[in-house]
Amino acid sequence: MGKYSNNRGRRPKADPSVNRYVVRFNVEENARFLSMFEQSEAVNKAVFIKNFIFQKPFKIFVVNENTRIFINQLSSLNALYRTYGVSYNTLVKTLRENFSEKKGNAAIERLREATMRLVFVCIDSQELIK
Repeated sequence: MGKYSNNRGRRPKADPSVNRYVVRFNVEENARFLSMFEQSEAVNKAVFIKNFIFQKPFKIFVVNENTRIFINQLSSLNALYRTYGVSYNTLVKTLRENFSEKKGNAAIERLREATMRLVFVCIDSQELIK
């Protein structure tokens, strides 16, 4: 037959957690506990309590709204880079197929100037990040 006589249900754990304890908090202690639990972003309260009792480190993530906005703007800047790259490739292909060299050079010069402005924005953003 095999290891299990029937193939129904979940396999039994090697070391099941069968011992349970009850802790009662008053209103103030419960508020402190819930705020610590939310900061830890643990999967559930039992895991948080186990890690806290056995001195396992837990992570606390603090989200600054200004930082999140700044990161979103940096992400949009990366999208702008991609847009410039696609536009550049499309423009060069179109210029080669349809226009004279003089008109092509003028259009590429305008694109180069826009790219230089983007480089300056990138340099400014790197200084702000530091």
